[in-house]
Amino acid sequence: MDLNFAEFLEEYVPIMPESIKDGILNRLTYSENLTKISFYITFPHLVPAQDLVALEHELEIRLEIHAVRLHPRYAPELFSMAYFPDLVMFLKREMTVVNGFVDGANITREDNTIRIQLHNGGYDILKKYHVADFFSGLLEKMFSTPFHVVFEGETSVSEAAFHEMISKAEQELPKHEAQLQTSTAPAPAATHSDKEKPIAQSVTMNEDIPGIVPGSAVLIKGRPIRDIPMPIREAVEVQNQRVVIMGDVFAMDSREVRGERTILTYQITDGTYSVLVKIFDSTEKIEKLPFHEIKKGSTLLMIGRIGYDEFAREDVMKPESIVVVKRQRKMDNAPKKRVELHCHTNMSQMDAVTPCGKLVERAHEWGHPAIAITDHGIAQAFPDAMNAWRGFKDKNFKVIFGCEAYVVNDLNRLLVVDNPEDRTLQDEIIVFDVETTGLSPANDRLTEIGAVRMRGMQVVETFNTMVNPERPIPAKIVELTGITDSMVEDAPKEAEAMRKFIEFCGENPVLAAHNANFDTSFVRNVCKRNHITFEFATLDTLVLCKSMLPTMARHKLDGVAKALKLGKFDHHRASDDAQMLAKIYKELVSRLMQTKGATMLSDLNTKTQEIDVKKLKSFHQIILVRNNIGLKNLYKLISYGHIECFYRKPLIPKSVLMQYREGLIFGSACEPRIPKSVLNEHREGLIVGSACEAGELYRALLDGKPDETIAKIVDFYDYLEIQPAGNNAFMIRNGTAANMEQLQEYNRKIVALGDELGIPVCATCDVHFMDKEDAIYREILQAGQGYDDAKFQPPLYLRTTEEMLEEFSYLGEEKAYEIVVTNTNAIADQIEHIQPFPNGTFTPTIDGAEEDLVRITNTKAKEIYGDPLPELVEKRLNRELSSIIKHGFSVLYIIAQKLVWDSVDHGYQVGSRGSVGSSFVASMAGISEVNPLAPHYVCPKCKHSEFITDGSIGSGFDLPPKNCPECGTEMNRDGHDIPFETFLGFDGDKAPDIDLNFSSEYQSSAHRYTEELFGRDNVFKAGTISAVADKTAYGYVKKYLEEKGLQYSPTEINRLSIGCTGIKRTTGQHPGGMVVVPSDYDVYDFTPVQHPADDAESEILTTHFDFHSLHDTILKLDELGHVVPTMYKHLEDATGILIHNVPTTDPKVIQMCTDASVLGVTPEEIYCQTGSLGIPEMGTGFTIQMLLDSKPKKFSDFLQVSGLSHGTDVWLGNAKDLIDNGTCTISDVIGTRDSIMTYLLHKGVEPKQAFQIMEDTRKGKAPKTFTPERVQMLKDHNVPQWYIDSCLKIKYMFPKAHAAAYVTAAIKLGWFKLYHPLAYYAVYFSTRGDDFDAILALQGKEAVRAKIEELKEKGNDRSKKESDLLDTLLIVNEMLSRGCEFLPIDLYKSHATKYLVEDHKIRIPFSAIPGIGISAAQNLYETAQKRDFISIEEFQTQSGASKTIIETLERLNAMGDLPKSSQMSLF
Repeated sequence: MDLNFAEFLEEYVPIMPESIKDGILNRLTYSENLTKISFYITFPHLVPAQDLVALEHELEIRLEIHAVRLHPRYAPELFSMAYFPDLVMFLKREMTVVNGFVDGANITREDNTIRIQLHNGGYDILKKYHVADFFSGLLEKMFSTPFHVVFEGETSVSEAAFHEMISKAEQELPKHEAQLQTSTAPAPAATHSDKEKPIAQSVTMNEDIPGIVPGSAVLIKGRPIRDIPMPIREAVEVQNQRVVIMGDVFAMDSREVRGERTILTYQITDGTYSVLVKIFDSTEKIEKLPFHEIKKGSTLLMIGRIGYDEFAREDVMKPESIVVVKRQRKMDNAPKKRVELHCHTNMSQMDAVTPCGKLVERAHEWGHPAIAITDHGIAQAFPDAMNAWRGFKDKNFKVIFGCEAYVVNDLNRLLVVDNPEDRTLQDEIIVFDVETTGLSPANDRLTEIGAVRMRGMQVVETFNTMVNPERPIPAKIVELTGITDSMVEDAPKEAEAMRKFIEFCGENPVLAAHNANFDTSFVRNVCKRNHITFEFATLDTLVLCKSMLPTMARHKLDGVAKALKLGKFDHHRASDDAQMLAKIYKELVSRLMQTKGATMLSDLNTKTQEIDVKKLKSFHQIILVRNNIGLKNLYKLISYGHIECFYRKPLIPKSVLMQYREGLIFGSACEPRIPKSVLNEHREGLIVGSACEAGELYRALLDGKPDETIAKIVDFYDYLEIQPAGNNAFMIRNGTAANMEQLQEYNRKIVALGDELGIPVCATCDVHFMDKEDAIYREILQAGQGYDDAKFQPPLYLRTTEEMLEEFSYLGEEKAYEIVVTNTNAIADQIEHIQPFPNGTFTPTIDGAEEDLVRITNTKAKEIYGDPLPELVEKRLNRELSSIIKHGFSVLYIIAQKLVWDSVDHGYQVGSRGSVGSSFVASMAGISEVNPLAPHYVCPKCKHSEFITDGSIGSGFDLPPKNCPECGTEMNRDGHDIPFETFLGFDGDKAPDIDLNFSSEYQSSAHRYTEELFGRDNVFKAGTISAVADKTAYGYVKKYLEEKGLQYSPTEINRLSIGCTGIKRTTGQHPGGMVVVPSDYDVYDFTPVQHPADDAESEILTTHFDFHSLHDTILKLDELGHVVPTMYKHLEDATGILIHNVPTTDPKVIQMCTDASVLGVTPEEIYCQTGSLGIPEMGTGFTIQMLLDSKPKKFSDFLQVSGLSHGTDVWLGNAKDLIDNGTCTISDVIGTRDSIMTYLLHKGVEPKQAFQIMEDTRKGKAPKTFTPERVQMLKDHNVPQWYIDSCLKIKYMFPKAHAAAYVTAAIKLGWFKLYHPLAYYAVYFSTRGDDFDAILALQGKEAVRAKIEELKEKGNDRSKKESDLLDTLLIVNEMLSRGCEFLPIDLYKSHATKYLVEDHKIRIPFSAIPGIGISAAQNLYETAQKRDFISIEEFQTQSGASKTIIETLERLNAMGDLPKSSQMSLF
């Protein structure tokens, strides 16, 4: 980097201290979330530490960063003992234990050894915290030369004096690490709930400001604003001058800097552009203004100046005055409202952008009686629609459920030839092709006709003529065909050219063309316009190709020619196309003659196979659900389309559609593929509409189909659909329609058809976004998918009744009202009020579940606690059983019990997740390893027990060892004091969520066992829906702007990104979620089903709805795969020690988690101050720092650490501060949700109140629910203020039972790590060693450490792969540092994937070879074990190993003395 440091920061710190100005910036690093920045600076002279600390403080404020660190670097010769006090200041900043001990010390230097003679004691403490080693490292980094610091002196300092010194040291340190408190609150809230908020005053406003509700203005800051606002797009061009703007808040933030000043930011938009609004003032001043009135969605009227902000890197509005106003919302003012019957939500994959709930709410707000949800081929928005409806007081509003299906017509087989008569294959046919000015037979004209006459399967004559279209040929057609205006200028006009062609064809010919409907439509239209009679039969080679070449994805002419190896040709010229088509026809018909003995032209229809229904052309069709029968039929149709008939999209055959018609209404819409036969099967309860321009009816009109054909199509539908002409404007651009008048004429034809055949016609919007201005989001998404016409967004927004009546006014006032209002309401009136799935909870049944649960739990409880049970145990057990049985949850417990016991029977323990460990019944049933009773002793022999119920002990594992007073046996210690209410609610009626961690090696077996229990037809994987995430949306927006050459501000980019998020991208499956449907129901009572990610090759079926939607309706079992049960199994196998017998109270293990020396190593040796590297819950950088900061001493403290590490806003800025400032210890802070309830109960708070306070706090609701009355009640029960303040900060809390399960596993694995290191590391690398580097590990500790140093030096520049490698190398280094060794890969002794303990060392497996997969490693292992080879050559051949793998094995000497070739072995 090597930049002048002062110049680099000049725009932030214009006046830099003189001592720092000539520093050179070598490197800059920052944390992932940009809360900390470190600068590494080389200076030519020594810089006072106070100057650097002061600048850090300044930069934290100016950069609005949590912490800034300046790391000076000097030449070795600059080291001076005079600088030593500054060096001590740097040391104190990092290690506060130093302060007090070094004061007044004698310091001497001998070469590079620095001796510090202490006079205040503390030698043992400094040694314990490895301060000398740390100081040596600090000096080495600073002066690029090794130093050796030695402390000498007394150890006389008491623990109390030590803590007093630390406290004093922390207070005396410069406050350069003050944190930036970030909040998402609308405005700075009072620290305590009883602090009054300022009240916003109503002000008068200028009634001429458009779109504002009169009398709605309230003043936030400054003075009332009378001026008319200008568009933000224009305002940002007026730099540093006073402007008035108005916009809606779409994002906001509040930051407090050092508790002194506050920064408020609001991102606002008016639709023309967006701007960032920034207020930076003293916290005291801001708290006096009613900024809390500003919320997301608020409309702000402001006067101020817009200018470039160096920190924000964009134009920022700094307001002088702010007024909150209310916008007049667009309303539907028609006396009688319309119903929208065609509406897409953000579940229409990457096509529509508005969440379903918003559309339903808008229709309800406008007073519409109903709205239909009709996404493309799916039903995934139904749950959101239902949730929106449940929020309405007016239950008369109706959500109509449906979809826009992709239907394929399989009822009428596609014929190769429409009128074969008694012609033979040797008879004459005319193979022809036309070139045109466009796609519309009615509006466009011919430019060329090319044809060949075939007789006896041979070409006997050719025909070609150019045609004068009497109009300019469009440029894109010239580019496609090469035909120019000059080429047709002197050619015959269409009538003359057609007569010549007819003369060539002869009487009643067979005309063969590729996609013959297109070519013959042009022929028929020319004849019709010129009153020419021409009778002919049609042969479609496209149908022939699809039938005889079914494996081809597409059957374009050039693609078929290539597949049949018929050579190249000048595609898109009529004569060349006709000649190539003749070759294709000859080739395919010859095959048919040879294989099927075809002789007659009619054999082309009868002796070719039917086209795969998936390859048929689909059309759009609206299906609406009439009643519950229809809903189930729709779910069956959607499932059929996704499972049986998916080809790029879910298709529905028309034959199947007819089977399920009951309860459905069919509209003539515009797309999932459902064969028409399938549609007919399931038509009951459905209403079918004809859809949009991609619908069957609209296409027939465009193709000029005969009236009888159109009448037959119309007869299938319950109503016909027309849409605003602008929706189909693309037809004008592609030449299908001449102008808007012609599009309106198509609508008139559909209306006339409806009148003639007595079928209602309904006007719809085909909604894809809610408001007109939202089109930009769809444009961005479509541009990102490569749509060329994305910029031409049709007006697919939700319109009012007045807007639709105006749109269709060309039909006349009466007819417009009929199609917009009368008919849409009539369709809605046919539809019943239904829900996408029933209310209630539907669990599977297991006979005798209640009796089994009582028996199993009582038997286990008595086995542990004796018979009769102690009163406390009996009461808890009976209370839980009563609640569980009363609410029908027994079967859920028994299911979990069966799954767990089955896993244990196969040798794999199961871990519990979530709050299931709060249930004593779960513990006694073997579902959870966590005992939730109060901490207690219990004698394993005579069953004597003692319970500690006063809250003084956090966990039974913390109790000191004790012998039974009755029989002298050492008693077991257990119990974590967790209330049952946290699992099933205060009244015990909350459906239990039992999450289980199975071994990843056994997970698939658990899933199969679930299918065995309930039947495969009743068990499905839990489906998920993946939507466009923030970063992906940002990428779409950036790409769109780059392609458009636009430069937008970060705020406007953020607005556009927000509009593109949440849109469905694909579907998937929950990693362990299994959904069980009761045997007396079928899955279609609740949801359609599909393959995950629409993968037609997958054997897995998932719920169509996201599993969260069904969470409280049908049972979901979380059978997750986890590494801990796998490690348990392998450790048991390796040591013969059962996991159940591993202690959780070993003091050395507890100490190891905060002190690396327990492992017999120093922190410097293993790059970690704790011995917890690699241990789940204890081994990440974040939790290691938490362990060091919180200093846990007992099991219950580790529970606290686990809870704090998983919560939100519970550690940083909360518990950590309380510990740091000495308010309380890790044992006292709020660590888990359950501890709130138990703490309050011990304080005497009424149980239901305690439960509710816990629930509010864990969900982040405390700031709203901690009323002055509640706060006073807590104070009356002696709850301290710090505890109340802590509750107010919490956003989410972890369950204590989950923490207990995690910590128990961590301690047990830690026990193996400490006492059985070889087994532990072998198992660790076997189960978690994906990034193990065998070559590096075998080079020894120094090579490993060198690589670690190299990776650490990269800092933030490390790739994810490098970071994973670093994590693994740290464990490798730790193992080597403890004296354990690896054995190299050996052809005969290495396992495929397992690290094996051999001769007190660890043998590396084949899978550790870089670049080798599990399958290849298994092949190597199995081949080696067979020993059926005598050379490396034979081994390679038998194992299938690549040359690279063999060379690596040879380089590692894994082959021993095995010869290269078999020939050599003979000698």
